[in-house]
Amino acid sequence: MLSVRSGAAVGLIVQVALLVALALTVGLSPSGWVVGLACGVVLNVAVARGLARAGADALLGPADLVTLTRATLACGVAALVADSYLGQPATTALVALAVVALVLDAVDGWVARQTRTSSRFGTRFDGEVDAFLILVLSVYVARSVGWWVLVIGAMRYVFAVVGWGLPWLRAHLPPRYWRKVVAATQGIVLTFAAADVAPDWLTYGALLVAVVLLSESFGRDVWWLWRHRSAEVEEPAEAAEVGTDVPVDLPEPAPAVAGTKHRGVGSRPPAVVAAVTNTLALLLVWFALVGPNQVDHVTAGAFLRIPIEGLAVVFLALVLPPWGRRIMAAVVGVVLGLLMVVKILDMGFIEALDRPFDTAGDLAYLGPAVGLLRDSIGHVAGTIAAVAVAVILLAVLVCMPLAVGRLTKLVARHHRWSVRAVTGLVVIWIPCAALGLQLGQGESIASTSAGRFVVGEVRAITTSMADENAFDAAAAVDPLRDSAESEPLAGLRGKDVLIAFVESYGRVAIEGSRSSPRIQALLDRGTSRLSASGYSARSAFLTSPTFGGLSWLAHATLQSGLWVDNERRHDRLHSSDRMTLSSAFGDAGWRSVALMPSNREEWPGGKKFYQWDEIYDRSDIKYAGPQFGFSFMPDQFAMQAFQRQVLARRDRMPVMAELSLSSSHAPWAPLPRMLPWNRLGDGSVYERIYRQGRSAQEVWRDPDEVKAAYSRSIVYCLNVLISYVERYGDDDLVLILLGDHQPSTVVSGHGGSHDVPITLITRDPAVMDRISGWGWQEGMRPDSRAPVWPMDAFRDRFLAAYTDTPASPPLPTRPAPQRQP
Repeated sequence: MLSVRSGAAVGLIVQVALLVALALTVGLSPSGWVVGLACGVVLNVAVARGLARAGADALLGPADLVTLTRATLACGVAALVADSYLGQPATTALVALAVVALVLDAVDGWVARQTRTSSRFGTRFDGEVDAFLILVLSVYVARSVGWWVLVIGAMRYVFAVVGWGLPWLRAHLPPRYWRKVVAATQGIVLTFAAADVAPDWLTYGALLVAVVLLSESFGRDVWWLWRHRSAEVEEPAEAAEVGTDVPVDLPEPAPAVAGTKHRGVGSRPPAVVAAVTNTLALLLVWFALVGPNQVDHVTAGAFLRIPIEGLAVVFLALVLPPWGRRIMAAVVGVVLGLLMVVKILDMGFIEALDRPFDTAGDLAYLGPAVGLLRDSIGHVAGTIAAVAVAVILLAVLVCMPLAVGRLTKLVARHHRWSVRAVTGLVVIWIPCAALGLQLGQGESIASTSAGRFVVGEVRAITTSMADENAFDAAAAVDPLRDSAESEPLAGLRGKDVLIAFVESYGRVAIEGSRSSPRIQALLDRGTSRLSASGYSARSAFLTSPTFGGLSWLAHATLQSGLWVDNERRHDRLHSSDRMTLSSAFGDAGWRSVALMPSNREEWPGGKKFYQWDEIYDRSDIKYAGPQFGFSFMPDQFAMQAFQRQVLARRDRMPVMAELSLSSSHAPWAPLPRMLPWNRLGDGSVYERIYRQGRSAQEVWRDPDEVKAAYSRSIVYCLNVLISYVERYGDDDLVLILLGDHQPSTVVSGHGGSHDVPITLITRDPAVMDRISGWGWQEGMRPDSRAPVWPMDAFRDRFLAAYTDTPASPPLPTRPAPQRQP
């Protein structure tokens, strides 16, 4: 055994030795040395103070030496974490140290029991080391997963800090083995995530389960402390997690406060409160078991069903011992909590995008969704809405295990009545299942929906993994990249080719809605106006890979010739060398430009994957007017800026551009209106229009008003493009106008098509002749007989139409321009 001074000295020596070993093997920066030494000093000072306060027991026993070794390893992990934030990650060494520390966590307890050297100090020391290791691991994992992971590492310390102001939180807690299970789970999951050896969906899922378990454990202890609070409790107590997690230099905890029998502070809740709590717990679990995942399916009949999964849980609660029942309740609670969260997300996705939430791929959309919400309804309102949703989802994850635990305890307490109830329900369930009895047109009374839902989610995740491999194989095969054509895009030589995506311009705009006749008339007038200026137009439909949002999937599909219908495919596409329309034009001598007037973030994929020569976002366009909903500036102003900054340059190369127009983006209010082109100025002219317009909050009170606002936005965008061609177009302009996706279900309804109109406009008959075999209809308005192509077919057909093969006679065109370096 070691004394106070000897223990501190040995700890510092071993710490320095470990840092030297790390410096010689993987290398340590000055920051790593500082962090490692600082943690070592703080740790050993805390150990010395803790031993000194222990008085007669002020010695480090065999188990304490094992814990001190774990603490030294944790400080080494902290040093490597500091290095990782300077771009010098040593993942293998970090994971190795963490694994050894986690293994030793089981060893020190065994040593203490075998040598009979257990002490209050040793228990608290062990808990502090656990908490510190979890904290540094969460800081490391946050680099790649997100800062929300810090909740795992910070929760114990937040609990301690709050306890300084709330004395009742510092009371003794009764021993609970489940705390140690949860603590071990945190370390294992964080080490697993740090190793980065699993798919993202599995890592995120494991971390989410860890957060839920930790929240449940803390929540249960806080609830126990609240129920047993007493005004006389002023001494710090053992913390709620990772063993007894109080700082080792805090005073010894006071005795636990036992529940008192009298009424008042610390007494049990009244019977009515217990009854209400039990009822709420039952409703929460019942909704998770039988609740639908679509808003329009939420009916009384949907909940008047008997879930076989619930009967199974009741049966297990009746036959398992208390410790087994608690573990079962925690596991089932976590699964049901995740199930309910997915159902809630399904409701939102089905309402907005007409498809359920994709567990494997849609987590990446949560960040952009918050940004979209802020841009659409304002930063403050959007933030409040996002926080409210996050709180609801977190509350579900925390409350569900508590609810299941409460109900299983109630079942076990009333054993005889529970046996009778579950037997009777099974007797009813079997014939209902055999006969397929239903209430109305809904699910069978004998419900298995929760189990089927979980199996479906697991299968979807498995399918997505196989889909990634198939997509990678398809992306690697690109015959156009290695083709032997000698005249790529010769049919467009010297032309300015503009691909204008009109946000939410879907098939519903021109057929199938009350506003369709108005837009049809506009397209017919536009055809006549352009014809008077010498232009011709041909139109058809493309089937978009997305619906209601996620425009970038449509852009990637059109550009790459691959079906990109989820974020996983989008990310994998960007890591490939697939040829895009923009890169093909760039290689053939065009200057490629992307106009993204509402984009405010860096876009690495624009240069790296799409190979745009220039990208114009909101920071590149000087606009002094108000923001119209999501759209940072009106489309007319953006088009004039594009004309001025790109096409009006003298001695320029031909331009190929993709224009992302956003005035027709939801919420479709307030809306700009067309102005004379020479009056746009710096955009301040729009201030009056903005003040006179209706707000999104006003419009969205009435679904019919929302549809009307959508129609007005499409009219505005189409008028902008038609007027632009009339004012700025010339013989070398080729405009491809298309939608990216259908508007959300509030306009399109559920089960609608994914079709979007596409129109090609040009003055040059030779350009139009190249697509004469496509069967596209004349004019800007395709009708129900127009061809419908999948959007991923456009790239190859377009490039084939305008590329001369060696066997085909070249058309008379101007000399090919040289691409600007």
